[in-house]
Amino acid sequence: MLAYLVIREGAKWTDVFRLVAGQTVTIGRAPTNQIVLKDDRCSRTHAEVFITQGNWVIRDLDSRNGTLVGNEAVRGDRVLEAGDIVRIGQSQLAFVHDLAAAFPDSSHPLRRVSPAAANDETVNTAFDDSNVLNADEPTTITHRRGQTKFLEPADAEQTPIPKVGRAAAQLCRLAFELAKAPDVVAIAKQALQGLFDSTQVDAGAVLLLPRDFKGEPTGADLEVVASRTDSSLSYHRVSSFLASTVLREGEAVLARNVMGDSTLGSRDSKGEFHTTSVICAPIRRGAKVLGLIHLCSTNPQRVPDPDDLEFTLAVAETVAVGLENLSRRQELVDNLCQIRDENVQLRERLGAQCEIIGSSLLMDKVNREISRAAPNRATVLIRGESGVGKELVARAVHFASPRRKGPFVCLNCAALTESLLESELFGHERGAFTGATERKIGKFEASDSGTLMLDEIGEMSPTIQAKFLRVLEGHPFERVGGSEQIKVDVRVIAATNRDLEKAVAEGQFRRDLYFRLRVLEITVPALRKRPEDLPELAHHFLQRFNAETGRKITGFSAEAIDQMMRYRWPGNVRELKNVVERAVVLARSDRIELEDLALTKLSTAGDTNELVPTPAAFEPMSLDEVERRHVLATLKATNWNKSQTANILGIERSTLDRKIRRYELDGLVPRRSL
Repeated sequence: MLAYLVIREGAKWTDVFRLVAGQTVTIGRAPTNQIVLKDDRCSRTHAEVFITQGNWVIRDLDSRNGTLVGNEAVRGDRVLEAGDIVRIGQSQLAFVHDLAAAFPDSSHPLRRVSPAAANDETVNTAFDDSNVLNADEPTTITHRRGQTKFLEPADAEQTPIPKVGRAAAQLCRLAFELAKAPDVVAIAKQALQGLFDSTQVDAGAVLLLPRDFKGEPTGADLEVVASRTDSSLSYHRVSSFLASTVLREGEAVLARNVMGDSTLGSRDSKGEFHTTSVICAPIRRGAKVLGLIHLCSTNPQRVPDPDDLEFTLAVAETVAVGLENLSRRQELVDNLCQIRDENVQLRERLGAQCEIIGSSLLMDKVNREISRAAPNRATVLIRGESGVGKELVARAVHFASPRRKGPFVCLNCAALTESLLESELFGHERGAFTGATERKIGKFEASDSGTLMLDEIGEMSPTIQAKFLRVLEGHPFERVGGSEQIKVDVRVIAATNRDLEKAVAEGQFRRDLYFRLRVLEITVPALRKRPEDLPELAHHFLQRFNAETGRKITGFSAEAIDQMMRYRWPGNVRELKNVVERAVVLARSDRIELEDLALTKLSTAGDTNELVPTPAAFEPMSLDEVERRHVLATLKATNWNKSQTANILGIERSTLDRKIRRYELDGLVPRRSL
């Protein structure tokens, strides 16, 4: 079933678009649409037209100004009927099945279509209605599908076109083919094919100067890229005199009756001249000569004329454009590869990789929390033991957020004294204190429009906490020793391995700052709680240190993997990274063995004092009893600190309270001495 959209923009009918079953047609201002409307009231992707259940349907794609069919706004899907006028801004699209019946009254320009176009399957045709009001000159629309006839080879004897016209058509086809050529050799061969088809020659070649050639070119500097001969004689290189002359003067040459002229002709293998005529045209782009085209005729009955010289010169100019475009494409590819490599190296140098290694359920939960936290600007508190990768999680939140193009600045609050920490956070003016010889921009200013991560936030002094809280609330701040009010747009991500609830209870951390930081919370599990991720992490670090050290360690022995799986990893992922790095450096074989691992006997943070029963001491009991004993042991290990216990158990504080009531553990709380 034929269907068309006849498009009118402003005062002119501009296009006819044929609708094809099975293809969805998008309409909008963006150039990626099938129908592009140059209308400011049209959205970038405004509407779409598709066929369903045998009917053509239009759907508005939440456009800014809406879509109308007639005077009715489109809500949802609207079935189109023949004669419907779709209105988008100032543009109109008429939906018809028969172009001849699009606008039957005489005042419309589409009232008659040529018989030849009635059955042609056309994709697009443009037309103008500048003579719409002339009733004696109805608009005729002719449809054409497929390649234009001017790009198809034509028989000179059957085509009643003047020689100049045939040459122009041949140049058009040749330029089209040269634009598709993938390399220099293909361009040269395609050019020779066009020259042999259109000029009276039977031998020739394309000769080019080296790409990086500098200086005054001569015939000896040319390299034959492609050659061809249609006679029994092989091609012989252009004479050095003629080539040097053309390169120096930059002018094309046609020489006829050159038999016996050693400066223009060429000899065969026996030293005899066979060339009767020669054409030599420079391949030049502006003032720069890239090479030349050498053509010759060995048949006295086929002598090239000045028109052949003109055609050869035109082909040479077209080849020069093709070579320049090919060179630019190659430069773009080289530059893109270089930029890609530099980008990778820069990211590695800055440590901006934010891939989180691990496929366990716990890490899958962390990834989901990152994806939920990233889109907004709320403050994030990242909790976890030292070495679990809190900074990596913070980077992942930043690079997945709308602030990814802004800076990511990280500061460790535990590494600086109170005065230095204030200066690092807010900056200082020249002369603010001893040693302040110049103005310094603080981390808050440096991370404007980006993200500021504060590691070990629990180590911040109460004085800095108060000033920090004020900035978090959106108030401006001043540099140390300055009076200028500075306001920034920064998202803060805080990280800690301390029990902030205990610090708040003991008065070491501000309660209001704690609640301001804990808008969103992400807890990164310790490595011992996700042992299934350990082999993947170990092989990741192995590949990294193989690349850095140049060693070719193939993997880990079964004993080494087993020992790492049973080890408690008090230093978490950071310790694993260091262990693998040492093993790669000191390994004596192509595998890391058990003796290559340097593991410690340190206790792990957060572990309870309850020992795991050995098989010999196993006591059958219910799951409820196991849970009761474990909750009780954890409460005792934390001195009945419920917040810390809930954090260790991986549950909410309210859930822990319900379990204490369920297992009647309230009576076991030790009395505190007064």
